[in-house]
Amino acid sequence: MKHTTTFASWIAAALLASTPATVIAREPGNTSEAEAPDYPEILPLRAQAEVRDAWLAQRLETVVPALMREQGVDMWVLIAREYDEDPVVATMLDARSMHARRRTILVFFDPGEGKPIERLTVSRYGLAGLFAPAWTPEQQPDQWQRLAEIVAERNPEKIAMNISPQTALADGLSHSQYEDFAATLPEELRERIVPAGPLAIGWLESRIPAEMEVYPGIVRLAHAIIAEALSDKVITPGTTKAEDVQWWMREKISALGLKTWFHPSLAIFRASETGELTGDVIIQPGDMLWTDFGITYLGLNTDTQHLAYVLKPGESDAPSGLKAGLAAANAVQDMLTAEFRVGLTGNDLLAATRAKAISSGYQPSIYSHPIGFHGHGAGPAIGFWDNQEASPAGDYLVRASTAWSIELAVTTNVPEWGDKAVSFRTEEDMFFDGEGVSYLDGRQEKFHLIRGAANRPTDASEVEAMPTEAVVGDRQD
Repeated sequence: MKHTTTFASWIAAALLASTPATVIAREPGNTSEAEAPDYPEILPLRAQAEVRDAWLAQRLETVVPALMREQGVDMWVLIAREYDEDPVVATMLDARSMHARRRTILVFFDPGEGKPIERLTVSRYGLAGLFAPAWTPEQQPDQWQRLAEIVAERNPEKIAMNISPQTALADGLSHSQYEDFAATLPEELRERIVPAGPLAIGWLESRIPAEMEVYPGIVRLAHAIIAEALSDKVITPGTTKAEDVQWWMREKISALGLKTWFHPSLAIFRASETGELTGDVIIQPGDMLWTDFGITYLGLNTDTQHLAYVLKPGESDAPSGLKAGLAAANAVQDMLTAEFRVGLTGNDLLAATRAKAISSGYQPSIYSHPIGFHGHGAGPAIGFWDNQEASPAGDYLVRASTAWSIELAVTTNVPEWGDKAVSFRTEEDMFFDGEGVSYLDGRQEKFHLIRGAANRPTDASEVEAMPTEAVVGDRQD
């Protein structure tokens, strides 16, 4: 049975009309994810563009005004050059404008008194009607001078620009472009330039309802690829190498017409070996496998870490010690998500969760982060794998309507492996609505199991029900 359904009705009616486009629509929840999910159908490129532009129009109408008024900023100026896009500008371009052209300048201005926010583009090329053209080169050849005229005409109290020593995602204005812009302004206006920090971060981290109707299906796509990669369809114990699985995942992403924001990881943990094994090491029965995997679809990213176990002859499940390790990681996930509150910092969440986990007898390492337009998204960091203390990146406040990767590890001793200490790494994508949290497509609570030839069922009906074997690198859809 194919678990697919239509897009939200407003998208279907307003945008897709005669295009039969379907994606999975799941209610987010703190449930165990499907063990072998079907692949949601992926939209044609034209339909993807229409959806993304509809989201962008909604975001410009709602997110920007709310942020500017919350921060008391009446003008926000964004400047980017072709192939040197400000991270914020890159997310404000319509789906057909893949890069800034020559120099793209966007201006938001709040005239006050409840009037709509002005959206202007001081650029030679239009932006799908989302910004009003405000420069005619034939009348004013100097683009900088035209921008200065627009600023002077509106006489803003604050001119926010994307300059930030704290985060790259709010630091997209290059030095030369700042200098050229500032040089055109009289000193009185130049002194009103302020860092746009909270505007840039808020724009990037805020998720609108229309996006959240679809985001669970994007995570389901990632889960489906992981489930297939960590199965007998791809892995033959004694033959398949760790790097074979990584490249199978890359090929699968390409075959589906998707993108990724990082190369997949695949590591082997083995009772007889210290640390993790990677690269050309061959997967064997009794191994625990760990993967870190993400995709990009409709401009949104996923980030997932899952565990698998390769059954030995005669086994039907992972050893109890390994299952206890995954359960411990789930328990610390619960401790972290229970701490989410609007107005706390990432450092607050880190400290509270670590204290609770350690007092409960766990050995945690927490390194969670926001996700959305970027895999390591804008917003507060909740620890780093190499720093479990408070950091400047964790000082930012947690806000509602934000998505997160709950990423962490718990080290436990595995009796079946000679009481060896093993790190159980897990990562799942989650949404925080300001009141509670929910995993977008459930979370892993059971190991992916790889049977191997010695453990395949011999009953004819079971054999018939099993998926067809595929060699590593085979692009099966």
